[in-house]
Amino acid sequence: MNSFNISVCLCVLVAACGVQLARSEVFSALVEMEGLIETESYLISYLEVYIKAQQQKVDSLKKKLLEYQVEHSEAALDTGKYLANPINAYLLTKRLTNDWIQVEALLQSEPGKEELAKIVDARSVLKFPTSEDLTGAATALMRLQNTYNLETSSLAKGILNGIQYSSELTTGDCFELGRQSYNNEDYYHTVEWMTEALNRFMIEEGFSNNHNQSEPEEFTKAEILEYLAFSTFKEGDVESALEMTNELLELQPNHHRAKGNKNWYETVLRDANENTKRGDDGSADITLSNVKMEIHKNPSIRHTENSVYEMLCRGDLKQTPAQQRELVCKYVTNNVPFLKIAPLKLEEANKSPYIVIYHEVMYDKEIEVVKNLAKPRFKRATVQNSVTGKLETANYRISKSSWLKTEEHKYIEDIVQRTEDMTGLDMLAAEELQVVNYGIGGHYEPHYDFSRREEENAFKELGTGNRIATVLFYMSDVEQGGATVFPQLSLSLLPKKGTAAFWYNLYASGEGDLRTRHAACPVLTGSKWGKLFCFYGFVVGCWYFKLNVV
Repeated sequence: MNSFNISVCLCVLVAACGVQLARSEVFSALVEMEGLIETESYLISYLEVYIKAQQQKVDSLKKKLLEYQVEHSEAALDTGKYLANPINAYLLTKRLTNDWIQVEALLQSEPGKEELAKIVDARSVLKFPTSEDLTGAATALMRLQNTYNLETSSLAKGILNGIQYSSELTTGDCFELGRQSYNNEDYYHTVEWMTEALNRFMIEEGFSNNHNQSEPEEFTKAEILEYLAFSTFKEGDVESALEMTNELLELQPNHHRAKGNKNWYETVLRDANENTKRGDDGSADITLSNVKMEIHKNPSIRHTENSVYEMLCRGDLKQTPAQQRELVCKYVTNNVPFLKIAPLKLEEANKSPYIVIYHEVMYDKEIEVVKNLAKPRFKRATVQNSVTGKLETANYRISKSSWLKTEEHKYIEDIVQRTEDMTGLDMLAAEELQVVNYGIGGHYEPHYDFSRREEENAFKELGTGNRIATVLFYMSDVEQGGATVFPQLSLSLLPKKGTAAFWYNLYASGEGDLRTRHAACPVLTGSKWGKLFCFYGFVVGCWYFKLNVV
């Protein structure tokens, strides 16, 4: 009888909500953002009390002002007659002595001082997002917009894939998204969001003019045009950039940067026209930029892994009917005695490489225990540097994770045993259980679960072999997004509560199966959790595993 000490990577994915955690970045895990709701609730309550106190002060001052105005108006009509009345003379004296002392005291008073102190001190005791979180959240929205082809105008209205989820963004919200995109040198989205901000600004400006109201104070039309003009230039449309800059200079003739940009844009256009007349390729850069802009507008022409990944996330690419006809669903026992009375429900998702989905293999009570154990320990999730073997954070994996031991709870032991029954793999070489929660637009771009030959330091610190297989548990249903996709297989696995996907990452020879390269699509609506449970064999050579023959 032969048995193998091998390695398998077990991942568990959840979509759920959590509780407030220790102070840290919040954009990389939605579970931590619940703490921000508590912070906002706290601020609202004290701000309401503070405003009420301030309003009472203003109301008292208005009342006093009205009293002064009434008496003063009467006195101004005929001062002599007014003062001839001894009562009026007394009241005037009283108003400018005792009464005015009360007014001065009221002006100098600080109602709501205690509430104001609590609001100011809130940063030291409550969870607040940072500028990094704002940048991360804005970048996440851009990622969702790209991946799911969301129109800027619809997104600004709070509509995601045709469904109204939230209230409409303000002009200021659109401006800030454009500004964040600009700071990230994402000029395509800067143009998109500054254009939306400009359109809304013009509507609001027209309304304000018709109703004798002042324009918004957050920013000016000139500021929008400055961002929009330069970003339009960076995207290759020099003529439009020049038009916007001229419009900006009409509003602010002495705008220093605008005057410099105007001269530069005119020079670029003049040189391009001269090159065109000579028949040379002097305008190649501008043409290339225009092509780049078209690629941004039409992701379908980007014949790359990333475009296939995004198409799979959207559901625009699927397996052929011929591929699907070969797939079957069945009950399996895997030669496990217990499963003879409670067989597993197996659904084939792909024939080669063989990928299956087990149904109803994780229970609600287990899910809650895993979540509750994991939440207090979250830290930013890392990836392994293929050169150094060190663990580090990366922009292509936005999530937080924590680690659990099998012996921490009986339910974890049950999950591990169930995984062994499902896969037939030896679980003794398992590392600790990793639980992951994805952040705003959280995702994990296409990657392998195994290390390749050139990654000499992979798993060096763990002292283990390579990852042979992956088990992926889904612990909730996700409204939109969050699929696990395999670009080379045109395969998408949609999250379904209680299911688990299973596949081998390596061939029997120990070589990696490149077809298993996969990705986690960003969650459009919902919160996605993950649990990574990896099992390794002992390394004998660079790509070999200990083989036990009994």
